Amino acid sequence: MAFLDIQHLEKSFGPTRVVKDFNLDIEKGEFVSFLGPSGCGKTTVLRMVAGFETPTSGAIRIDGREVTGLAANRRNIGMVFQSYALFPNLTVAENIGFGLKVAREGKAATARRVGEMLDLIGLPQLGGRYPFQLSGGQQQRVALARALAPRPQVLLLDEPLSALDAKVRISLRDEIRRIQRDLGITAIFVTHDQEEALSISDRVVVTHRGVADQVGTPFEIYNRPATRFVAQFVGTLNLLDADVLDATTGKVRLGGVPVALDQPLNGRPGERISLAMRPESVELGRSDCDRVVLSGEIAAVHFLGSVIRIKVAVAGQFVSLDTFNQPDRPPPSVGTTVEVSLPHRDLLVLAA
Repeated sequence: MAFLDIQHLEKSFGPTRVVKDFNLDIEKGEFVSFLGPSGCGKTTVLRMVAGFETPTSGAIRIDGREVTGLAANRRNIGMVFQSYALFPNLTVAENIGFGLKVAREGKAATARRVGEMLDLIGLPQLGGRYPFQLSGGQQQRVALARALAPRPQVLLLDEPLSALDAKVRISLRDEIRRIQRDLGITAIFVTHDQEEALSISDRVVVTHRGVADQVGTPFEIYNRPATRFVAQFVGTLNLLDADVLDATTGKVRLGGVPVALDQPLNGRPGERISLAMRPESVELGRSDCDRVVLSGEIAAVHFLGSVIRIKVAVAGQFVSLDTFNQPDRPPPSVGTTVEVSLPHRDLLVLAA
């Protein structure tokens, strides 16, 4: 049995169903991210797990114990909020020890635990400071330590990095992952940032309109999206229209060129389908014989630092490709006629 078991969870606010038949099993020590746009239901699911929202229906179990009807303070869950939510009138040490004080932990045991947490977050000398004397990254570290101090079974993080600047965000997300691994705690991390979710998660749950569109490892989510929404939301995508030639053998016409896909199709001859491919799979110029070669004209060139993204107009559609920056080789100019190569095996047929 999974350590955290979410079954048929639903939540309605009046006539609006925000979460619809949400199911997820999370193993002990697993780090799972909920990824999706604003309003997709990911935070509502998190709040129901925390006990801050009551499900309309469904069940939540932690380590085999039914917690669906329990108050938040009886679930043994740690919560880290986007806004830090530190007590301004308490010192760093007092903030970290607050949950232990509520649980009536002894003074000596509380002091020891607070010291352990300060060491864990790398702020052993700042216990006597107040929140306003800390940077945003330091405040979020303190919020994390406060959530972990009472030794919760599950750690929930609700977009904890969104208020920080880019450099601090990258550093702190790695720190959160390190601490989670060191403690072996089960964690759910809510974010709308794809890079965050893909870089630190064991599994990612892509949510859309209140349902889990796809659950999988970051590799699976990025390379094998199950739905059109996942393919378009996660990463950059080439979305290409093709006409079915022979559904049984998987033959289509793409950009005026016959292409044999690796799978049979659900369609009739002449029917239009959508194919997807990541820009890094496309190459400029002719390549080996296992690739589809299309002719087109460069429509745009975007310099992104280490990567240059080139947009090519092909038979009324656009194909984007990524190439590494080479200081001694400038990119081709807009308007240049070029050929692009697409590998058959990387063309995905998207569900609606």
